[in-house]
Amino acid sequence: MLTLLTTAAEAASPLTYYGPGPGPGGFGWLWLLVPLFWIAFFVLLVAFVGRRLRRGGAAWQMHGPSPEQTLGDRYARGEIDEQEYRSRLEVLRANQPQRRQPRP
Repeated sequence: MLTLLTTAAEAASPLTYYGPGPGPGGFGWLWLLVPLFWIAFFVLLVAFVGRRLRRGGAAWQMHGPSPEQTLGDRYARGEIDEQEYRSRLEVLRANQPQRRQPRP
C-alpha cells in the first residue's frame, strides 16, 4: 500500500525527473549564460576591430614601397629628370594626409 501511494505521488508531482535534461528544478539561472556569452563575444569583437582601426594598423592594408620611394627609383633609373622629380615630389608631399601623433 505504501508503495502504491509513493508511486501515485511521484506520478502526480510536476517536479518528477524522468531522464536526461535539466533535472527537477529546470535550468534555473543557467539560461542566462548563453546570451551573456554572445553579448561578451560581440563586445570584444567590436572593441578589437575598433582599436585596430583607431590605430590605423588594419591587418588588411597592403604594405609596399611608398610613392616617394617609387618616384626616387624612377629618378635613379633615369626615367624622369630632376625637374620632373622635384615637381612630382612636391605634389606627393602636399597631398599626404597628416599623421596624428601617438598618444602618450
